Amino acid sequence: MPRLFTALEVPDDVGAALATYRGGLSGARWIDVENYHVTLRFLGDVDDETAHEAEYLLGKVRRAPFDVVIEGLHVFGGARPRALIAKIAPSRALIELQGEHEGLMRRAGLEPEGRKFTPHVTLARLRDASPRSVADYLGLRGGPARLSFRAERFVVFSSRDSVGGGPYLVEAAYPLR
Repeated sequence: MPRLFTALEVPDDVGAALATYRGGLSGARWIDVENYHVTLRFLGDVDDETAHEAEYLLGKVRRAPFDVVIEGLHVFGGARPRALIAKIAPSRALIELQGEHEGLMRRAGLEPEGRKFTPHVTLARLRDASPRSVADYLGLRGGPARLSFRAERFVVFSSRDSVGGGPYLVEAAYPLR
């Protein structure tokens, strides 16, 4: 069974800019730049029939390309930091695309996503990183100047069972038009 999710790919130039923040944080396991993405909907480990149905339904999406703006560095986990992220500014186009993916995946028979959609690019998974070291890192690094890119398509990625962070393989691509 493939582990699938829908996402926006991060262009190489934006990924390179985000990669400049790698290093300097004890307990961080940095995500490979080629695996940077913005997850829209996690499908999970699905059987082939469900995967085909999901890919068929996603082919019905008709949305225009839109700009994706990266606001800055942030962390998930609060008192127990677990991920360093580049936070994405929620735009109407992005929220509507994600909402459509959610509805289509429910039609494909998947359970509703239990987590609130928080658009982001994961830069590092944090293991044993103290809140203080994360705060110091964020204080020193600041964050990227407002990076942005044009989302021209979304994809279905598959991932193998691993410790996280890829490698991801594009199973299907859908243009925004």
